Amino acid sequence: MLFLLHSLDAQETATTSVTLNKVRLDFKLDAKGSPVYSVYFNQQPVIQPSQMGFILIEDSLMDRNFELLGTESKKTDESWKPVWGEVSSIRNHYEQVIFHIKQKAGAGHLLDIIFRVFEDGVAFRYEFPKQPALTYFTVAEESTQFVLAGDHTAFWIPGDYDSNEYTYTRSKISEVDAWKLAKSATEIAVRVAPDQFAVQTPLMLKTKEGLYINIHEAALVDYSSMQLHVDRAKLSLSAKLVPDAVGNKAYLHAPSKTPWRTIIVSDKAPDLLASKMILNLNEPSAIQQTSWIAPMKFICICGKCKLGKAPGVILPMQIPSLTVHRFPAENMEPIWLMLNAI
Repeated sequence: MLFLLHSLDAQETATTSVTLNKVRLDFKLDAKGSPVYSVYFNQQPVIQPSQMGFILIEDSLMDRNFELLGTESKKTDESWKPVWGEVSSIRNHYEQVIFHIKQKAGAGHLLDIIFRVFEDGVAFRYEFPKQPALTYFTVAEESTQFVLAGDHTAFWIPGDYDSNEYTYTRSKISEVDAWKLAKSATEIAVRVAPDQFAVQTPLMLKTKEGLYINIHEAALVDYSSMQLHVDRAKLSLSAKLVPDAVGNKAYLHAPSKTPWRTIIVSDKAPDLLASKMILNLNEPSAIQQTSWIAPMKFICICGKCKLGKAPGVILPMQIPSLTVHRFPAENMEPIWLMLNAI
């Protein structure tokens, strides 16, 4: 359901609201012409008003001074069958709205912001339409923010460029310190966490009111992966793209689009595990003939087992159903030596 609410500030655009069951998205251009969005679940704030946009090498101000050219909206409710997975059919139910915006000065760059409101959260991505003033360009920063509604409990690991093997830390957002954790994780040989207050995605949060929030991304293709910089004082997160060797974040050619930024929310933790939002946002399989894909088994050994820091665990996994077998550490050595010899 889509509504237009007139702003009290004449310089701001009207606020557009899109609601699907308990989830609501609000969007507007503020007095500076900056795109601003917010998300609610069952009337509770999930993401407070948060700015959007970019800093390009070619345009350092592509996060303000926009005007709204128009909107497009559509509803989708369909089902599709995955090649393999936990379920045989996945429902894809959302309301989409696209905001076409243009800079009022300079080269008049065009930008589309696409939102999809699901029953379990909100996703959005940016799209650069084909335009004469922007062909090949370089992303210096993505200015996407996620302003939180409180000092939530976070389940996080450092924003490390080389490793995801940290033990997850549970703390308040205001207590995040990636350097402290990286320094103590001596079992990880190579650790590179340049931002003291950056965490990796997916980031799991729990509010004192009992909401569970997950921030991640989908359809990550030809773009840098997103980490999150934590402003501990303002309780705000901002996109922190992993750079290349010279510090640039993405090289794009219009028309082009970014990955989806995903916000999954529920008042029941298992709902986040059951969510199919990210699967629905990823592009359909490009493999036309999938009859040759069949369930299989593989063996996974916990990295800490080799270091003697955790009990031996071998996981023969049956797809689509998951079967887990545990074995004592003394039974691991022959298999570990065999795998190392392959």
